[in-house]
Amino acid sequence: MVPGNRCSERAVSARILDGKAIAAAVRAEVAARVARLSYQPALAVVLVGDDPASAVYVRNKDRAAQQAGIAVRTIRLAAGASQLDLLGVIAGLNADPEVDAILVQLPLPSHIGARAVLEAVDPAKDVDGFHPLNVGRLAEGGAKLAPCTPRGVMKLLAAADVSLSGARALVLGRSQIVGRPVAAMLLAANATVTIAHSRTRDLAAECRRAEVLVACVGQPEMVQGDWIADGAAVIDVGINRLADGRLVGDCATADCAAHAAVITPVPGGVGPMTIACLLENTLLAAQARRG
Repeated sequence: MVPGNRCSERAVSARILDGKAIAAAVRAEVAARVARLSYQPALAVVLVGDDPASAVYVRNKDRAAQQAGIAVRTIRLAAGASQLDLLGVIAGLNADPEVDAILVQLPLPSHIGARAVLEAVDPAKDVDGFHPLNVGRLAEGGAKLAPCTPRGVMKLLAAADVSLSGARALVLGRSQIVGRPVAAMLLAANATVTIAHSRTRDLAAECRRAEVLVACVGQPEMVQGDWIADGAAVIDVGINRLADGRLVGDCATADCAAHAAVITPVPGGVGPMTIACLLENTLLAAQARRG
């Protein structure tokens, strides 16, 4: 149940969280803050290869950054570029005083080691929050550059007025990109956090105990309505394309909405928040570097 709210014994009809509207508000706030600066924050995006989904995502980031008044530079490398080529590009961006933020678009081609690449990014410019130093700071509760999608999850919960202090929160998924960092952020907000995954016994029962459920397991419509406690807050991070072309989340939205108090849709929930939080991270990185 959403902490602080009493729920009845019967199922409730969920309020759908409009991620597009909330993201637009974040982007407008970033743009207003950028407009007050005496300099223009600069973001560099590195794209290796020609993956269509990555290309679309990078174009969306470029457009959003420009709309917020952030200078954006996209560096495109061929799919056959070597790891050494990519590391050279990153070293140049690290040393460039005009670049405040660096994002390496994932996934990378299979012949390039993603871990070595992410560790090569200057932690002060690491707007994805994936560098080990930023991961460690997040674990300590003091990260300024937290991963964008988990940051978006926390903003959605705040927009829904979900009280996290003392709440039972379950994160379904343990990836380095979403599951683990969002668990750390929930813990920093004083929630009582459980991480569940494919080896968890009686997964449905674990979900039913949660007042806050963050689904980021990458399995289409895995979470069923009877897994959700009446009045829970459900954040669905999953984006899965079915054979018929439809996009669905990790939750069966309609069934889960019959029990939850608030739930995010797919698409239009967490997705827009990721780019909005990237812009916010770029601003934070620029302010930390330039004062």
